[in-house]
Parts: sequence; C-alpha cells; structure tokens
Amino acid sequence: MAATLCVDCTSCLCATALVNANLHAIVAGAVRAWCGRMARDHSGPTLSDTRTFGAELRAGRAQFSVWAPERRQVQLVLADGRRRQMQVDDRGYWSAAVEPLPAGTRYGYALDGDARVLPDPASRFQPEGPHALSELVDPGAFAWTDAAWSGVHLSAAVIYELHVGTFTTLGTWDAAARRLPELAELGICVIEVMPVADFPGRFGWGYDGVSLYAPYHGYGKPDDMRRFIDTAHALGIGVILDVVYNHLGPDGNYLSAFCPRFFSDRATEWGAALNFDGKDSRPVRDFIAGNAEYWIREFHLDGLRLDATQSIYDESAEHILAELSRRARAAAGPRRILLIAENEPQDTRLLRPLERGGYDLDAVWNDDLHHSAVVALLGNREAYYTDYLGRAHELVAAMKYGYLYQGQYYSWQKQRRGSPALDLDPRRFVAFLENHDQVANTARGERLRYRAQPAALRAMTALLMLGPWTPMLFQGQEYASPRRFTYFADFESKLAECVQQGRCTSLSQFPSYASRAIRETLPAPHALATFELSKLDWEQDSKTLVAQQALALHRDLLALRREDPRLRACLDASGRSFDAAVLSDVALVLRYFGKDGDDRLILINLGRELDLTPVPEPLLGPPHAGAWALAWSSEEPRYGGSGVPEGTTDDHGWHLPAHSALLFKPAAPEPGAAAAQEGRKP
Repeated sequence: MAATLCVDCTSCLCATALVNANLHAIVAGAVRAWCGRMARDHSGPTLSDTRTFGAELRAGRAQFSVWAPERRQVQLVLADGRRRQMQVDDRGYWSAAVEPLPAGTRYGYALDGDARVLPDPASRFQPEGPHALSELVDPGAFAWTDAAWSGVHLSAAVIYELHVGTFTTLGTWDAAARRLPELAELGICVIEVMPVADFPGRFGWGYDGVSLYAPYHGYGKPDDMRRFIDTAHALGIGVILDVVYNHLGPDGNYLSAFCPRFFSDRATEWGAALNFDGKDSRPVRDFIAGNAEYWIREFHLDGLRLDATQSIYDESAEHILAELSRRARAAAGPRRILLIAENEPQDTRLLRPLERGGYDLDAVWNDDLHHSAVVALLGNREAYYTDYLGRAHELVAAMKYGYLYQGQYYSWQKQRRGSPALDLDPRRFVAFLENHDQVANTARGERLRYRAQPAALRAMTALLMLGPWTPMLFQGQEYASPRRFTYFADFESKLAECVQQGRCTSLSQFPSYASRAIRETLPAPHALATFELSKLDWEQDSKTLVAQQALALHRDLLALRREDPRLRACLDASGRSFDAAVLSDVALVLRYFGKDGDDRLILINLGRELDLTPVPEPLLGPPHAGAWALAWSSEEPRYGGSGVPEGTTDDHGWHLPAHSALLFKPAAPEPGAAAAQEGRKP
C-alpha cells in the first residue's frame, strides 16, 4: 500500500491508473533459443545466467552474492564482528564464500566503508524485521513428506484466500496449519495466502513487503511455512502465494542503496515501479523471476497470485510476466502449478500462450462478476459499481464469457475497459463474492452477511459454487464469520498518518462514506485494535447457529461440485458443455449437458417469487427422461431457509420461490414406464 491512495479503488484499496503499455512477447521457439548466457550490454534487458541472489548454505559452506554495480567496496559483516571483503565481477555482482558457517548465523553488508550494516536484499529470513541483520538459512534441512504430490489443476480448483496473521487468533503458520483439516473436510483444494514477504511492524496486509525472499518473521520461521505447505499437501490441498512485483513498501526497502537502477522513473500508485526494461534491468528481472522460482522450488508452492499486474511496466521483447511464467514452470518440474493474475484493466494477453503474444498465465480475477453480484444483492451503484446493473443477463454473460467489459466504454473511468475474452475457458476466471480488497473497501470492513438479504446471499453463493468458473472464498466466509476485515498496517507515526488520510480519500469516492461523521468512525489502520478485530475466532464464531447453517450450505455445495458426476464431468471437460439464459431481470437458468440426457438444471431467482408461464426457453425443456426432479434447494431449513414449497414444474410452467437457488436432475422413470413406452412402439 502506498502512503497516499487514489480514488479509483478496486485493488488493495486503490486501483492503479489504467496503463496501455506497448507490451510484446516472442514466439516460444525464440524463447527457448534465448535461454543460456547473460550478455554484457547493459542498455536494456539481456539474457539471464540464472545467477543466485542472497546467501546459500550447502554442506556447511555459505555462498553470499549481492548485486551492487555502482559500489566501490562491499563487505560481508557477521554478527560476531568478523568482516570479509567481497569480490566483484564485471557485471556488478559481489560475492564471498565462508566455511564452515552454521545455519542461524546473522549477517549483513557494509557499502563503501559506511558504518551502517544493511540487511541482504535477498535475505531468506529477517528474524527481527527488515531493518535488522539477515539470518543464514539451510533450505535443505526441512524433511519434506510430499514426494508423491503432483500439484494442482485449474479444473478442480476451489480457492480459499487467507491472511496468516488474522486466520487464527495466534496468527502463525503453525496455528493456521491446525485448521487445515477443516478446510479439507469442507472441500477446499487450493489455498491462496496473502503476501508474506517481510515487512516492518507487528502487523500488515503484506502488500508493503520489502524483503521479497524472506517470509514475514511475525508468522514464524521459514521452516514453519514449509511445514504448513507440507501439511496442506498431505491433506490434498495445494498452496499458492500472493506476490507483489509492481512495487516495494515505503519502509525497510534497501534495494536502492545497493543500486538505484532497481527502480525505474515510472511510478505506480504505491511507489516507484521496478526496472524491467531500462539500463541494467537484466539483474532486476533475474531478481524477480528468481524470486518466483525460489518460492516454487524451495517451498514447494503450487503457484503464485500476481498482484496488480497492470503496474508491472515492461516494454521488452519478452515481457517479465512471460519470463516469470516460463521460469516458474521450469522450477516446478513435473508438478502442475497455477499462475493467477490480478489485472484491473482486464488485459487478456495474460492468458494467451507465448506463441500468440501472451504471457501464458492460467487464470485472472474477475472483478466484473463481483461488482455485478454485489449490485444484484445490495442495489447500491456507487463508485466503481456505477457501470453494473446487477441483472441476470450480466451473471449469464460472466458465466459464458468471463469479463463483462471486453473493450466497451466504462463511464467510471471515462475510457474503454477490457479486451476480448469470448474464446476463453470460463474456468480461467476466478469468481468471488468476497476477498481482502472488497471486504475492506467498505467503511468498516463489513462482510456481505451484514449487508445482504440472507436468502438472496444463499442463492448467490449457490451460483458462485456451482458456476462454470473457478470459485474463491475469503477466510471465514464459509461460516458467515462476524469478524470484520479492514486495512491495517503498523507504520511509524508520520507514515501512519499519511496512510490514514489516504484511506479516507480512497473511501470518499463512495458518497455514502464521504460524510465527516462516517470518516471519523473509520478504523485507524495503524491501531492494534484494528488488526485484532480482524482476526477470526474459530472456537467462538464457528459454533453459532448462523455459522453452522452457512457451513452446511458451503459444504453441501462444494460436495455437489466435486461429487455430482455430471457437474464434475462438465467442469473437467472444456468448460463449454453448458449453456445459460435469462428468465427475468433477476432470474436465470444454467444447464449442464450430459450423455443420454443426464443433464443438470440450476435455477437462480434473486427477486420475489416468480411464476413462469408460458416458458418459451429451450433450456427449461425436459430431459430425455421426460421430467425434472428437485435435487437440492437453498431454502432447506438447515441452511436457514424457510422450508416453503420448493420450485415446481408441471405441464403449465414453473414456480420459483423468492431468493432461491434450485438444482434439478432427470426424474427417475416410474416403475413400468419403460415397458409401457416399449409397448407403444410400432
């Protein structure tokens, strides 16, 4: 997060300005041909020699490496006072080897005789935070048990976003690991962890990380993170990490001290952009792409979520995201990984293959669907909800085509938004009703359970869970957590004041939040209470009646998605073995097609009870069995539903209860029906 925030807020409380960069990619054959050595021409990005950054410990021998091309002298400084002059090569890499040296040794670097000792920019661990000495880590010491783990696949993905510091009251990796069996039992198969790159202070979202290779010290040691991932794999859950490669945080960032050319003269909404295409950009590209490789290889992660990719500026022949994708997949070896992007302008080049000028990522977040769904539930069209109607045709379009804006004029930003996506698999769009941004973008971090009509929220949840996209839940959503989630960051006083003002400015885009009375009640991001009140309390909150009803709803829906042979087969196939249609402004039908008429019919009604007569919609036609039978309803009393007569169909039409979701299967033939039918044949 930047100290000041803009007022076009959709990403980390603040959307970046739309950037129409002239981005290019090269064909796959050329990419392969390029790999090998690093050229000495520093006029722009050249070829990587996959040089290692930071300190590596192998068999008791420590190898240190840091890029500081403009420094005349770099010394390795150990915590016991020992110093060693490092040697530099013609590309500006300084190196030194020390043996023997045990894991846990603290160290740093002194530049040009300066008395200050700075942490390693590629430190693997900062036990006392990003301003203190770095710690030597042995990556081979952890005993992994996941040798049989083969990774994750998009077709089976149900994602669960969590923040380690607030996922439990303790806020540690080990505490989070103890909750994993519950997520596995629920049906979660991929966890998306909010950023963990080390940052200053006692708490924070993680988007102001400054030590990109070091897991945040407040959550535990690096091996604690490894144990969390290993435990998840044992339970059949993949883990992907949210990473921020568009900027670094404002406090604790020492990269410029080693080389100012780590950053370009272009700015993001949160700070200076990294230099991916200017002078001396090759080491910067290796630093970032190597970071992706590092997380995949050394932590056995199953992929990455790339934050605010529109603010990753690069006009190189091979965009850094394409290079990152290529190198991350190589680092994974035979394991399947997922690379997911957030991209506010909705640029579908991220999803295109390398040979078609794309970046070869797997999926993107779909803000369009979220915005339309929220308008449908709440009716409020303020700020970035302005260009959405919340009607059934938008939800149908999102199922079929992903983004709603694929180049049309977008009045909120007074320009066109999006790029063509009509040919893309719906599974490549991550759908959600809540995430860290969207919950926090309310005045007080309010979840939908406080804002939406309960029955309508159940119906929309059914659509989220059973739709052809890739669904994502935010921590606690599955049991309707009463805990709010707002922005928090433990900055020092002057920076904290700027952030507080920035948040007020950001929320002022919502007229309903713009009054002085509202602004005076906003939680202060730097207050410890703001952080503490965002923590989930599983023991207390998941045992209430409301929680149990919500949990039953999510568990059953995920079981349907996973176990119903027709739903599973359709989602695993091409993602196109379905169709959807509008029944009214607030009602829609989704039909999954199976062999021999073994179809599934899903009806969603987000308004008052609805009688459909006549029904000139072919998707409502009966299956080969001749009739539909109700298989599931969101109005079941155990979900908190009214238990009123569920949707019915007969020769005269359909009746849809208010604010409901209904799933139908072909009715089983009555005894003797087949014989009777056979007897009528000539």
